[in-house]
Amino acid sequence: MSERRKRIVVIEGEDAAPEAMRPTVELIDQLDLAIDWVRPPVGDEGLAQHGSIFPAEAREAIDSSDTTLFGSTSGKSALALRYLRWGKRTFANVRPARWFKGCRSPLARPEGIDFVIVRENLEDLYLGIEGDVDALSPLNLVSTTEQRPLAELAPGRFALKLITPMGTERVARFAFELARLRKARGHPGRVTCATKYNMLPQTDGLFRKVTEEVATDYPELEFQSFIVDDFARRLIAAPQELDVVLLPNLYGDLLSDAAAGLIGGLGLAASGCYGKDYAYFESAHGSAPDIAGQNRINPTATIFSAAMMLEHLGFDEPAQRLVQAVEAVYAEGRVLPPDQGGRASTTEFCQAVAKRL
Repeated sequence: MSERRKRIVVIEGEDAAPEAMRPTVELIDQLDLAIDWVRPPVGDEGLAQHGSIFPAEAREAIDSSDTTLFGSTSGKSALALRYLRWGKRTFANVRPARWFKGCRSPLARPEGIDFVIVRENLEDLYLGIEGDVDALSPLNLVSTTEQRPLAELAPGRFALKLITPMGTERVARFAFELARLRKARGHPGRVTCATKYNMLPQTDGLFRKVTEEVATDYPELEFQSFIVDDFARRLIAAPQELDVVLLPNLYGDLLSDAAAGLIGGLGLAASGCYGKDYAYFESAHGSAPDIAGQNRINPTATIFSAAMMLEHLGFDEPAQRLVQAVEAVYAEGRVLPPDQGGRASTTEFCQAVAKRL
């Protein structure tokens, strides 16, 4: 572990998100680590102080930090999130799905669910290039399914899906390296790729092809590839068979939420976004405006995201202590958040975790 103190930017988010973020930071402080928290003004605070929801001061704070712990946003902190994702080129979105005792899974037998979805985070339909079909008329495109010129299908709208060899290779290598690390810790060492290559051979077919090529560099790992709708079935029917799952952006976004549903909901869903030179961490759920100010948001996802952050920074043992403290509270079952069948407030739950530390 480095002796240099780590600088962590904290952006609390909006609505109920700060109610999960603040006690999470307090729990980390209880671990007495070499951490300095930086709280730049963003959203309403940035607007009030600097006339911008993402002022230069906030960007500079992120650039000079080791990482960022981000609270869910309802839009006011969205520019900061966009910078963390596309500005920092955080191409791999890691979404763990692990059931442990006390989680309110809808499955009769959730024991043994312990896998990670690696979602490509920058490409696919999330480039945000959309428009009127008429704008594509000069290209003289012909639909392979309709068997007629695209211009004849107007009026309508289009969205551009882009998959590149470079973008796919880097996230695929990330997934295989993660599987290699997990195998050393007792996991199967298996990478599962899911695409719609049968209907989208040029884009999803490329994602599959590049991933297959990367797989040859990891002969000690098992590799399997499925059509994404078949994978969706497998996700529900046999989640215990999964280890590391690699998905293009859109499918990863959708199916990681489904994976969270298997273990007990988005209140448990942590997330980390990793790039070549930077990573940030955030819970996978939204800002929960319907329960803002009620002190009842489940902070587990934020705490687990913070644990992922600590591990990224080299604080492996404290990260494990934090996770084990949360698991102990769930296993005991007396102080659980409402979404997990309990009646504990956010404060009460975090106090119970603090006692376990």
